[in-house]
Amino acid sequence: MTETPTDRPSFDWANFAASLSPVEVIEEPVLIKKRSRDFFWYSPVLNAQLKKCFGDLVAVPHTKDEMRHCLQRAYETDVPVTLRGGGTGNYGQAVPLQGGLILETTKMNRILEIGDGYVRAEAGALMADVNAGLIAQGWEMAMFPSTQDIATIGGFVAGGSAGIGSIANGALREKGNIMQLKAFSLEAEPQEHVFDAEDALQLHHAWGLNGVITEVTLRTVPHRHWIGCMATFDSYEACYAAGYALATSTQIGRKLASTVEARIVAYFPRLKDHLREGKHLLVSLVPAEDMEALRALIKAQGGHLDLAMSDAERQAAKLPHVFEFAYNHTTLQVLKADRSATYQQIGVPDPADARAVVAVGAALGNDVWQHHEFARVDGKIVAFDLPIIWFTDEARLREIDKTYEAHGHSVADAHTYFVEGGGLKNADYRHLAWKKRMDPKGLLNPGKSRAWEDVKHLPAEEIEAKAKG
Repeated sequence: MTETPTDRPSFDWANFAASLSPVEVIEEPVLIKKRSRDFFWYSPVLNAQLKKCFGDLVAVPHTKDEMRHCLQRAYETDVPVTLRGGGTGNYGQAVPLQGGLILETTKMNRILEIGDGYVRAEAGALMADVNAGLIAQGWEMAMFPSTQDIATIGGFVAGGSAGIGSIANGALREKGNIMQLKAFSLEAEPQEHVFDAEDALQLHHAWGLNGVITEVTLRTVPHRHWIGCMATFDSYEACYAAGYALATSTQIGRKLASTVEARIVAYFPRLKDHLREGKHLLVSLVPAEDMEALRALIKAQGGHLDLAMSDAERQAAKLPHVFEFAYNHTTLQVLKADRSATYQQIGVPDPADARAVVAVGAALGNDVWQHHEFARVDGKIVAFDLPIIWFTDEARLREIDKTYEAHGHSVADAHTYFVEGGGLKNADYRHLAWKKRMDPKGLLNPGKSRAWEDVKHLPAEEIEAKAKG
């Protein structure tokens, strides 16, 4: 392992901080520790592994020139660099395993251009601000995370994969969703590289391992008047079936379809006076013009439409967005009350088979509560389970994984900080080839790739050749 400043007691961080001038720096230990954390504590496994990992200094560049200066100084002194946006990742993406410099992008937050079907913004722009700017001009994000109020657009591209809107517009990686990325290399003279269309996937979902994203251009879609809807059902099978029916409907536009077991809904106190008690929940966003069709679908599936509000009505009622009860915000709602909960990421083999979904739920036991999301991937509707798991130990967690797998489900482990350990599974040698080109010393987010240690001595072309078999 390359020696890091953390390993060198004599490294002069005060001098290094001064050398970054005029860039804003944060030197207070308490604030550095806060900037060294993301939402890895959703996982008790990751919490035990990462809770003592901290950076040594935070730099907050306001411009590309300031960012370039920080990267140049890091290269000259072999300082590890960890990129941080809003810190909303769940796997320790923004946690500096080897100390060093944290580069926070939140002051590089300008919306640069809104055009016909696209938006271009600096990496640190908040997703909520981007969406608000788009809506004012008749557009909206094709998808966004449930954490949009604090998530940055660069962080979403670097660490995310799907979100609210993916049921209509696919995952981020699908053709046309990421239109362009710009990113700095970390070398003696940092260069800004432009990655268009398919080439942008070389940096997408690489956690900042292979380039420092500076600008993002994403596809947008025409804005629609969305109604936040919540429907309840007597059984989870009926609830899930209704979710699938909504996801596959050709008569109803939808931006979200999420189903939540009644046991989880009990942890949503802000909805207490708005939902039938003890029922299973379908959460959705549907265009105003399709509401009659939604009501008919809910009725046909044996459910009851408990709540349907425009954004203005929601604000007047002082309720959260409906998507704050979907995706991993569902996990957060439970964790607010009980930190012994965690989650996992599970792929459903046949999203149309509600009975099979209920059957695996019964086989899992009382410490696993189901929650499903529907999305579109490669043009097909898929479902994935983000269950609430009442954690006892890792052995039980892995037993739960095996139960899912025995029922044909796939597991994308949410309890590892390696980029290859979750949904990616195997090494992405295209990412690693670009890491070699963009980060020859391996200073960007070191320790997050298992495979890098095996190939870092190779030229980029040889690493890329491994991707071709």
